[in-house]
Amino acid sequence: MSREIASPWRNVKLWLGFAFFIVVMALLGYVWHSLATWLEDEQRVPLKTILISGDRQFLDDEDVKRIIRKGQHGSFIELDVDKAHDDVESLPWVYQASIRKQWPDTLRVYVVEQTPVARWQDDMLLNQYGESFQAKAPEALQYLPVLFGPGGSETTALEGYRSMQSLLQSSGLKIAELFLSERFAWHIRLDNGVNLDLGRTEFMGRLQRFIDVYPLLLKNEKEVSYVDLRYDTGLAVGWDNSEQDKN
Repeated sequence: MSREIASPWRNVKLWLGFAFFIVVMALLGYVWHSLATWLEDEQRVPLKTILISGDRQFLDDEDVKRIIRKGQHGSFIELDVDKAHDDVESLPWVYQASIRKQWPDTLRVYVVEQTPVARWQDDMLLNQYGESFQAKAPEALQYLPVLFGPGGSETTALEGYRSMQSLLQSSGLKIAELFLSERFAWHIRLDNGVNLDLGRTEFMGRLQRFIDVYPLLLKNEKEVSYVDLRYDTGLAVGWDNSEQDKN
């Protein structure tokens, strides 16, 4: 008799336990959904502050903040750090960036700014690694030399400029413009207006030949216009006859 009575009660307890489990799971699901909805609500958990650090001279902090906010449309919790990173590095003056969240509403952005060392093709800039980037050169960078060359020759042109400028340093002359032709022949214009044709080979030795003879050229009453050094020995000099032409 006792076994027959206990059996229905056992079933009732099992069903009650199962029902309680279902209620608990439903309640947890509701709480989780409510919490997720609350966290995803941009109005409740907004991105309030963007802190930018790193040495910056030409980068506008407002451009960084603007591009981050433009690419993010959710709450601070939903903010995609990888996308924000890619967006910031797409800015012309940013060489590298790192981004991390700081609870509860701050984004920390560290940037490494491009270091311009030359202008490239008049409308671009070169960094110290010979990489070109599209950015308008401010007035503060108008002193930079202008390098010209075929596409993909940025590193070659910059290395050639550095080598030749180092050689010219002792003479007090500076390169204002450097041209690298499609056949990789070198031509430079100095800051005093003198043009030098150096050819494709042994251009460093030819430049040294110019440095050696330049003091003698200065003794002439006429100003030097160009010097053609594309010879095994010797050179050809073109004189500035503008004053004579005017007379």
